[in-house]
Amino acid sequence: MIEQIQQPWPWYIAGIIIGLIVPALLILGNKVFGISSNLRHICAACFPAGINYFKYDWKKESWNLFFVGGIFVGAYMANQFLMTDAPIALSPALQSELAGYGLTNYAYMLPHDLFSFASLFTLRGFIVMVVGGFLVGFGTRYAGGCTSGHSIMGLSNLQWPSLVATICFMVGGFFMANIILPWILSL
Repeated sequence: MIEQIQQPWPWYIAGIIIGLIVPALLILGNKVFGISSNLRHICAACFPAGINYFKYDWKKESWNLFFVGGIFVGAYMANQFLMTDAPIALSPALQSELAGYGLTNYAYMLPHDLFSFASLFTLRGFIVMVVGGFLVGFGTRYAGGCTSGHSIMGLSNLQWPSLVATICFMVGGFFMANIILPWILSL
């Protein structure tokens, strides 16, 4: 059983599990799924200043903070108990392309050559981690939610803004992966 859990799950299993979160949340209390709104909840709880944006009953959304806490606990448990020493399986074509950018260490889920403390002080590491993190945060607020809130919950509820946001996420992702990222990795 443990060997089965340690293997990557196929998309049709993981997708069904993620998809079942939506009706479960709606049935169990008309809850809305989303991760990015938790930063607002934390700020409203910890820094109750006179800012109108943080003046709301954040305690009604405290269940979502436990959900995010469960993500951290689950990630820790997976890292401690489900990790294998096997390198990440990549196709030879992708390995060849990544080697052209100087990414050759496939021992971690994220390329250690790019996502490490030492690479943070390189130009491409700074762009990927700091500038990219800022753009993700800015985009999340600009779109009024993150990919989980719009693409999972919003589309399930047939919300027009979520469809627009999801299309923009996909177009931006394709543009980033095929145009911008190869340019950044060649720095």
